[in-house]
Amino acid sequence: MKKILLLLIFVSVNIFAQKTEGELINVTSEAAKKAVDTSYVGWKKAGNFVLLFNQSAFNNEWLGGGTSNVAGNAGLNYDFNYKTPEMIWDNKFIAAYGLTKLKDQPTTKSDDRLEFTSLIGKKAKGYWFYSGFLNFKTQMDSGFLQETDAVTNVTTYTKISHFFSPAYLQAGPGMLWKKSDNLKVNLAPATSRLIFVHKHFTEFGSAFGVDQGKTSRFEFGAAVNAYYKFNIMENVSMENILNLYSNYLDNPQNVDIDYQMNLVMKINKYISTNVAFQAIYDDNAIGAFQMREVVGLGSNCGF
Repeated sequence: MKKILLLLIFVSVNIFAQKTEGELINVTSEAAKKAVDTSYVGWKKAGNFVLLFNQSAFNNEWLGGGTSNVAGNAGLNYDFNYKTPEMIWDNKFIAAYGLTKLKDQPTTKSDDRLEFTSLIGKKAKGYWFYSGFLNFKTQMDSGFLQETDAVTNVTTYTKISHFFSPAYLQAGPGMLWKKSDNLKVNLAPATSRLIFVHKHFTEFGSAFGVDQGKTSRFEFGAAVNAYYKFNIMENVSMENILNLYSNYLDNPQNVDIDYQMNLVMKINKYISTNVAFQAIYDDNAIGAFQMREVVGLGSNCGF
């Protein structure tokens, strides 16, 4: 009788232990699955503020030649992205402004940008998403054309742009290939674009592609937007932003190009050397490449 009782107790304990172990495995598996799922959910925010300073100074006795100058640039680059297993929503805001002062000359701009891009995608297959995007860019301050008369040697400054003149708004559906937040390409073959400009810039002729007497221009075409950021080496990163646009309605072979490169070489947590380069080709504005480069040592604050 005792042997039978001991056998029943042993079997009961063994069955209970197996059941408990199975439940524990299931609970652990569900928890792991939940952890994986939640890693794809929610907001991811990151920003960087940089303040650059450059200076060159020469006294009157310096025989090598040169003009004393001072320059300062401030820039904000902020990303706020939302992600789930089936959807992504990437947003980028860029603001930059810089001034340069040459000896005995008026202060001029060295940088002036205000840009916002929003890109939403629904999972298709692999790295591909059905997408829709919106891009808006303009400038914050007035721009002037400097001209010096060869005979009188008198320099004049003519205002050629200011805030919201010009301003560009693009939007359209497409397909997004995104491997990571640092590598993505969006193809939008049916993109609408609006160009806005104040009426006083078109009073006597066209400006930025907007016809005389008009304040806006509508275009319809294809857009390609690419983003790639990588580390060249430790503490040295390069960010590349490429935007292409072809207007189906007017000279589609003339592709508008806007390429930006930001190189950051960190010295420590707060100080870095920054190189910014931008090349723009827009035959509506001018039939040649516009290029800008800024190099400086400054403070760098990430948040």
